[in-house]
Formats: sequence, structure tokens, C-alpha cells
Amino acid sequence: MRQSQLFTRTRKEAPKDEIAKNAQLLIRGGFIHKEMAGAYSFLPLGLRVFKNIERVIREEMNAIGGQEITLTALQTPSLWKKSGRWSDDAIDVWFKTLLKDGGELGLGTTHEEPLTALMTEYVSSYKDLPRYVYQFQTKFRNELRAKSGIMRTREFVMKDLYSFSKDENEFRDFYEKCAGAYLRIFKRVGLGDSTFRTFASGGSFSKYSDEFQAICDAGEDTIYISRERNIAVNKEVYNDEVLADLGLKKEELEEKKAIEVGNIFPLGTRFSEALGLSYKDEGGKSKPVVMGSYGIGPGRLMGTVVEVLSDEKGIVWPKEIAPFQVHMISITGGNNDVVAEADRLYELMKENGIDVLYDDRDARAGEKFADGELLGIPTRIVVSEKTMSEGGVEVSSRQNGGTSLVSESSIVEHIKK
Repeated sequence: MRQSQLFTRTRKEAPKDEIAKNAQLLIRGGFIHKEMAGAYSFLPLGLRVFKNIERVIREEMNAIGGQEITLTALQTPSLWKKSGRWSDDAIDVWFKTLLKDGGELGLGTTHEEPLTALMTEYVSSYKDLPRYVYQFQTKFRNELRAKSGIMRTREFVMKDLYSFSKDENEFRDFYEKCAGAYLRIFKRVGLGDSTFRTFASGGSFSKYSDEFQAICDAGEDTIYISRERNIAVNKEVYNDEVLADLGLKKEELEEKKAIEVGNIFPLGTRFSEALGLSYKDEGGKSKPVVMGSYGIGPGRLMGTVVEVLSDEKGIVWPKEIAPFQVHMISITGGNNDVVAEADRLYELMKENGIDVLYDDRDARAGEKFADGELLGIPTRIVVSEKTMSEGGVEVSSRQNGGTSLVSESSIVEHIKK
């Protein structure tokens, strides 16, 4: 992509009412556009990052046996009344609307009920289990507070996976596989060193659930970390009984603010019993299906990456989710030879499968470099009269600032490495 043709542009200032660092940087960089409180549009650069995160999640879910579907966001009250969750007392963030014929619908906040109901048509025998089904689907939650940028919004995409197992042992086996997959996801998107599996309340479903919390001063949660065990405890369940359960000692734990970037829940048989999802075992006895729920929001994860990894100059994207592999900047000073050389290198990298954003704009060098720091693409290449006279191009890392001169003949090999 030539930057002169890129839809969007950088801004020196974010909207004055935007207080979250992730939204400030993403808006300034032209990744997102704020429509209203709790609602953001993803622009070309932002969508590329979002889709890369989605790809990472999809690969890890498929690797543990997940099968992808898409369910409707529209929800019928009758289904949710069976589980007791249609009432605003049960779920206080419903968006509900009246139909012209007098009926009522809701916009899905989560999808345990509709998927459980769907599975009653496909599960009848122990031979039909286990099943692991997931989706990337838009959720709607009428949040009272929507001030954390894209980390807490009223409309967002959620990857929600649901497991359907014959018994507790089969469920627990998959539950741990999914926990491992989540940790791999966070490592791949650049949050591996700062994210901890965290014990939290299981609510009405179980004694505990598991959250995955990324250490960050902007976080809404407080956790207590055991670095030796590589686990943490959420403040909401931080007490002597829980610590004894987990074999942890208060004096060994470190208190930190953190952002929840994922969660996994045991659901037991609550929804399967309420909605009639059962199977016949090998002896012909009817049993309720044991369920689990596993969520990650790609947009929330994107915002967390910005919060955790950005610096005073702008965003720092990890290689696997960056909008482009390379940001090539031409400093021409009116020299047509520099323009020609930059154009040639751009075509060469495209031909060799390197995803490159080429800053070919008629702008000052300082503006180009400042925009490059803000956009945060991992590798920067500079083509100028100086680099041409030295027989190469300047290659630098956005992450550590390291710079080297690489010969033009070996630039493709260097980038691919």
C-alpha cells in the first residue's frame, strides 16, 4: 500500500473527551474512528490489525478441535426465559427492542442459550460428543461505563467457544487444553510475559473460573501474582480460604493492576438441563451434557496490546499482528533518483510477498518519521540520498530502535529473516 493512497490519516491530537490511551493512540494513528461513547469503527489500518488477531485466535481454536459457526445476534425472549436470564435483574446490560408486530427481541450479550438449544437437534447419543463450537460474533452490552476505549464498548466482536462433553473428566481435559491455547494466543500477540492465568469467582456456575489478566496500570482489576507458580488470584476471591485451596502464601504474592484479556468458565449442566440438552450413554441412560464457555474479544485484546506495549512515541505492534511487516519511508529532497530507487524496492518487496506500507507522500522527513513512530509497524526502511550513497538502505526496529545499513541486494532476505 502506498501511504499517499491510504484511506485515513494521522492526527496530532485525539478527541478531548477520549481519556483511554489505547483509543487516543489508535484514533491519532487512523486505526479507528469514534462514533459515540462505547462505539468505534475500524478503519483500514485498524481492521488489518483486528483481522490478524482474529487469525491468531482462529488458528489456536482450530488446533484444539474447535469448529467455527456464526449465530444470529437477534435473541428471542422465550429461550432466555427458560434459563432465567431474560430479566434485567439477571443480565443488566441487555439491549432490547420492540418489533412492529408487538413482539420483543434482544441483542445477544453472549450465546450459551441459543447454541445449547441448537445442539439439542444434533446431540442425542454419547457418540455425538464431545463437540467444540466457536464463533466470532458481534455482541451488544448496554454498559453504564464506556470509557476504556476499545477495551470496553457497547458493541464488540467476541470469540466465544462452547464445549459440550459427556462428563466432568472429558470437560476438564478440554478446559485445560483451551487454557493452554489461550496462553499461546497471548504469547503470539505480544502479551505472553505480562499475562497470567488468574483464579476468579465462578459465579453461579462453579467455585472458580479462570481469567487471563495482563499486567497494566490502566487495568480495572487488581490481582495477586505468584511468579513462581505463574498464576494469580483476582482480588474478588482473594481470601485465606482460596489461598489455602491453591497452596499460596500472602507474603509470596505481588499486587498488580491488570486488564482481563480472556476468560474460561465451567458451566456444568445449568444450561443443558434448562434447555433439554441430554444424551443417551452406552447403557441407554439419559444424562445432561456438561458444558463450558471460553471468551476472548479481539478488539479488547488489540486495545490491551496498545496499552501495554506502546511508548512515548506511539504504538509498538508485535510482528504477528502488525498492519504491515515493513514501513518504507522515502526521503527524496526532490531527487528523482531516490524516488525511482524507493519505487523499485517497493515493487521488489511486493513481488517477494513482503507486506509493506510505502510512505511516498510529499511531506517533510520529520513528519514522516513521527508518523512512522505513531503507527508502530515493526520494521522501518529508509531510502534517501545518504543511504544510496552508502550502497544500501537503513533498517530499524520499532521495538528496540536498533538500526543497521543493509545492502539493497540482500534486503528481501534480511526482512524475511
